[in-house]
Amino acid sequence: RVALIGLRGAGKSSLGARLAAATGVPFIELDREVEREAGAKLGEVFSMYGQEAFRRFERRALERVLREHEAAVIAVGGSLVTDPDSYRLLLDHCRTVWLKAKPEEHMNRVIAQGDLRPFKGKAAALEEVRKLLDDRDRLYARADAAVDTSGRSLKSTLEELKNKAHP
Repeated sequence: RVALIGLRGAGKSSLGARLAAATGVPFIELDREVEREAGAKLGEVFSMYGQEAFRRFERRALERVLREHEAAVIAVGGSLVTDPDSYRLLLDHCRTVWLKAKPEEHMNRVIAQGDLRPFKGKAAALEEVRKLLDDRDRLYARADAAVDTSGRSLKSTLEELKNKAHP
């Protein structure tokens, strides 16, 4: 199993789907599995149940995915690394690759996808991205490998990711 970690906009979904296709394994977005577990969209989970409940749903979804899939590419939400138990589970059962990018690229990619969820109501969105990266840098750095996606084509990044995901 390969788990892709990093902030939103790092390329986890785009690269993860391509890596899974190239290696013939399922691609799993953990956020979709959390929604399945909770029976609600992520936004509803947070607004109805709060952060603690989200973490419980996330942990259960991760445990289920690990039970059901001996091989897969798993894209995890950017904040999973802040939950010590879930992150330990991920590190113990997957080869983890941190997809990283410059703050401006994270933000531009997320906006290009039409998703303003992480920046909703934030006047200084770029500053928020920088702060998140600073706050989580040491956590993301615990991954088995890292791939910088900044200023690179999907093709060249995918080649590096293949090498780091399956050394």
